[in-house]
Amino acid sequence: MGSTFGSIELGKRSLMAHSQAIHTSGHNISNADVEGYSRQRVELKAFDPLYRPDLSREETPGQIGQGVTVESINRVRDEMLDKRIVAQSNQESYWDTRSKYYVMLEQIYNEPDEISIRTTMDKFWESWQELSLNPESTANRQAIVERGKSLINSIRNRDTALVGVANIINSDIEATVEQFNDIARQIAGLNKEIIQSKAMGDNPNDLLDRRDLLVEKLSKIANITTEYRDPDEYEVHVNGKILVQGNIARSFTVEPVLDNYGYSRVVWSDTKDEIDVKGGSLGALIELRDVDIRHEIQSLNTMTMNFADLVNDVHRNAVGSNNVTGLDFFIQRPFVENTVGNYDSDGDGIEDKSYIFRFTGTNALNPQEQIGLEGQMILSGPKGNITVEYHPTDRVEDVINRINDSNGEVKAYLDRNNKLVLKATTAEDKYNPDFVIRHVEDSGLFLTGYSGILAASGEEGAYDYNQADAVNALVGIGAEAERTAQFAVSPVENPSTYVEINERIRNDVKNVAAGFADHNGAVSNGDGRAAVEIAAIRNTKIMIGHERTFDDYFADSVTQVGLMGEQAETNAMSQHAVMDDLRSLRDSISGVNIDEELADIMKFQHGYNAAAKYVTVIDQMLDTVINRLKV
Repeated sequence: MGSTFGSIELGKRSLMAHSQAIHTSGHNISNADVEGYSRQRVELKAFDPLYRPDLSREETPGQIGQGVTVESINRVRDEMLDKRIVAQSNQESYWDTRSKYYVMLEQIYNEPDEISIRTTMDKFWESWQELSLNPESTANRQAIVERGKSLINSIRNRDTALVGVANIINSDIEATVEQFNDIARQIAGLNKEIIQSKAMGDNPNDLLDRRDLLVEKLSKIANITTEYRDPDEYEVHVNGKILVQGNIARSFTVEPVLDNYGYSRVVWSDTKDEIDVKGGSLGALIELRDVDIRHEIQSLNTMTMNFADLVNDVHRNAVGSNNVTGLDFFIQRPFVENTVGNYDSDGDGIEDKSYIFRFTGTNALNPQEQIGLEGQMILSGPKGNITVEYHPTDRVEDVINRINDSNGEVKAYLDRNNKLVLKATTAEDKYNPDFVIRHVEDSGLFLTGYSGILAASGEEGAYDYNQADAVNALVGIGAEAERTAQFAVSPVENPSTYVEINERIRNDVKNVAAGFADHNGAVSNGDGRAAVEIAAIRNTKIMIGHERTFDDYFADSVTQVGLMGEQAETNAMSQHAVMDDLRSLRDSISGVNIDEELADIMKFQHGYNAAAKYVTVIDQMLDTVINRLKV
């Protein structure tokens, strides 16, 4: 039969259960403003009855109830919604980061008109135009030199500004990696505590909330996914690779790399493999530094290099008012002192590469002439070599355009003497050198006998920079020939930082050349042909990267930055709207509602009072039995 004092025990359970429910509601109210906290609910169930079918029992009419007990305290959470938020957070952070830094880039390109590169370059061309009208003028020559200095300063200022933003991003990457590693370690530590708590039979709700909050913060940094390998082993992956497994956390580290710009790369600390982060703030920062800003710096370097090279090409063949010729207007720095571009790339004392920037053929070509040849050229490209075909009905101009329209890293044009020029661009792969022709090959005769660049067709006659003395593949190099293809050694990287006006020209403006020498070696009075040619470079199709003219370059650079900034801002706003909806939905499920909690407290308070009244009544009944019954 039931115990005499069983009712007291039943009432005690009710008091404890309602007390725990009130305590839980108070805990919810206390944490209502805590980031990442999920409201908790007490799950009550009827305590096991006194008699159960599987136990021996007395002949009693039905089971005897034993009150209520707390089965568990659970947090209110939608796991599918949590996974959606984690998956979406990295995109929100990615576009936020890009939008913030593109504001800086737009400020760089929104220069005041009087000091912008385009304005100072326009003035530079105008000075040459003025000199062509008055070739004897010393004042016009002085104006060219001074405006040339202003142009160089404008180029250097933009380069400094771009490098400054890149340096900020590089520092931001290093700080973000430290934050990422710290969060990963915290998640691993929480995993250990959660496993220990579950082993004791508890629901570690607050620990689970803290872990979910850290996972969401981690998802803002990189594209992560989470899963349970088994009920107790929680894992976090970065692009499919394990970051956290149970209580073990891997980490990222930054290490310097010998690329064109000297920035560090982010690698796994244990394997040293370069990470592949596609989203989040870290992915955006790496992409901004290694792709976007690197592209802007390379674009500026390409413009500067081609600008100086083209002006020099005319000026060195012209004559100054003091009859001096052969002077470059701008001084460039060759990457190697070796006259054929040989370079020791691995530092073992043996020259193993050839760094050549430009080839110039031996034959003058008519751009409108049909070539009457068929074959294919193989040129160095962003990811290996690319193929450019040509056919008998193609004109010279068609072939040149096809080379320039390809995604190869070799561009072509006809120089002032209508000779074919092949010129290297900057490299998309940061481990490839800028302004270095890496491969040129022709299965037919267009680059050989027709334009006079390569000495032989096919693979055996190809130029490849992965060897010393690679220029021997050019016409007339290393062999007797009536004419010899010309070439120029590659410049030191980042010419925007060091290109200067020739010191001899700065010291004596009479060295500024305006005309060309006649067959007697003299310059006629009033000859301004060289000045006209230099001024005409402004609108000449000279290929600086994918842009045809300098005006194309300036229009494209400003437009590109503006459009990319607009794209980042638009996508950031879109992601904010999506995430606001998801977070609002999560708050409606997991967030603490003060009014609801107060209502629960009042409900459980009434239950507690009723249970207390029940205990009082039972106490009075027992008092009657014990103290008032007489023998």
